Amino acid sequence: MIKKMRFKFWLFLFFVFSVSEMNAKPLRIVTTTEDLASIARFIGKDRVEVTALVRGAQDPHYIQVRPSDMIKVSRADLLVIVGLGLDGWILPVIDGARNPGVRIGAQGFLDASSGIELLEVPTGKVDRSLGDVHPQGNPHYWLNPSNGKIIAKNIMENLSLLQPSERDFFKENFDEFSKKLDQAIIHWKEELAFFKGKQVVTYHTTWSYFLKTFGAAARNYVEIRAGVPPSPKHLQELISQMKNEKIDLIITEPYFDIRLPQKIAANAQARLRVLAPSVGAFAQIKDYFDLFEYNIQELLRL
Repeated sequence: MIKKMRFKFWLFLFFVFSVSEMNAKPLRIVTTTEDLASIARFIGKDRVEVTALVRGAQDPHYIQVRPSDMIKVSRADLLVIVGLGLDGWILPVIDGARNPGVRIGAQGFLDASSGIELLEVPTGKVDRSLGDVHPQGNPHYWLNPSNGKIIAKNIMENLSLLQPSERDFFKENFDEFSKKLDQAIIHWKEELAFFKGKQVVTYHTTWSYFLKTFGAAARNYVEIRAGVPPSPKHLQELISQMKNEKIDLIITEPYFDIRLPQKIAANAQARLRVLAPSVGAFAQIKDYFDLFEYNIQELLRL
């Protein structure tokens, strides 16, 4: 009888420690971009291990899938994507990973765009003649810092589903993130108060959410259409427009050839700023808050 009780006791202890060890194991999160990774790290802290597939200085539209990406996704508990067609290249990665837990529709798959108020949703027929148009709307929504809270909430809710015992922990981190971001947005808008009403030229439609947040707008683009390089005629008309309308700022991304916007800026007597579209685009941008701090300081150099 005593031996049997001891056996049951040790079996109970083994079960308890096994469950505790399983619960203590960090959830493995794979995100398509560094922006999503930064927010996921804030919400999950030491309860998660986060890997981003795209570096911040890369154009997220055009990513060459690597076997190592499939291996990372095959081991993931949660896969977080930007959605809206920006990271459509993730589909063959999901297929190759053979991880049913992170397939579209599974509990471990999250499209972070859920709940976002989208800009530039096309109306009417959409085809390739319109350029690189996203039928569901502009996918660069993380560049509105208020959308960072929606992304964070989506991640918090998904992590809570995967690890219900840590729900309060994830919620506490989300509240901390939300409060910090609210305070930062007030400060950033004060710093860029002069930017309100400003008309600028951007290379691509990347900056629509960012500009709207701070009361500015893109008057025209270096690309003739989204994803379509400009013709000589378009460049000539763009330079003339900038001169006539006194548009004195061009914004571009680090992954485009700098020489073309430099030439436009020189001819139009405008300033050129290479802003960071994502966390990690430049070495000093370590997290989501750094992303906006960097871009605002660049604009303040006007």
